[in-house]
Amino acid sequence: MASTTSDKVTPERRSELLQNLAETQSLVAEASKSLAHVPTLVAVSKTKPAWMTSACYEGGQRDFGENSDVDLVNKAKRLAGLEGLRWHFIGVMKKTEGDDLRRQARMRDLAAVSSLHAIQSLTSIEDADIYNNAVPANRTTPLNVLLQVNTSGEAQKSGLQYVVSGSEAADSPLFKLACHIIENCPKLHFQGLMTIGSQQESLASSERPNQDFEALKQTRDVLEEMLRANPVLSARWGEKGQLLLSMGMTADFEAALRAGSHIVRVGTGIFGARRMK
Repeated sequence: MASTTSDKVTPERRSELLQNLAETQSLVAEASKSLAHVPTLVAVSKTKPAWMTSACYEGGQRDFGENSDVDLVNKAKRLAGLEGLRWHFIGVMKKTEGDDLRRQARMRDLAAVSSLHAIQSLTSIEDADIYNNAVPANRTTPLNVLLQVNTSGEAQKSGLQYVVSGSEAADSPLFKLACHIIENCPKLHFQGLMTIGSQQESLASSERPNQDFEALKQTRDVLEEMLRANPVLSARWGEKGQLLLSMGMTADFEAALRAGSHIVRVGTGIFGARRMK
């Protein structure tokens, strides 16, 4: 899969793209046979032109991801006529000195995208409040948010610390953020947890359980138990009484599905290597 890096519109490139998509969809179906739920494949089209998203849409794909808020907003405008297309923001808007007002404006632009289905990378109460206040009044359903968890402990990766017990979680930023969203952000829906695991664990996924996936599952179990124990918070999170897990990318999505992932995010496997900006 994904043998070509050219982004030019040619019949050959389009054919290859659709073949990559079909193969990925087939692998997802095969790896999730034992699951009780139907997983969501998010095609991550970062840095790729809008024609590729449109082509995949014509090939039956409906969920697309971007790690650049600017790219997501621009593509959403260009592809506004594609009914049922759902965008997932999986990136992080990093704070830079003197740029806070511009960052907040970008967050408001992102939240205003009517086809934005989920923000999968939330890590702070401050950002939750900004997004909650930015969701348009005419949006008919709350905007889904997943909290990003750093399961690998790598300093270069964003995310909140994972938890292994209720006593550890009680005072954790992760649990406090979850509670804040449920209690104070009516325009947001706390849907689940997301992680970007380490390359080392990803490469070893075919040989043994991926420890990043196991850490996210354990964190999910702890949070669910605590949320269920609080009648004020009960039934105001997740889907059908479960927090969704977004874990698994091109190199390890099959292992993630076997571990119970609800959402996998595949970019290179479908679109090819991304261009560096």
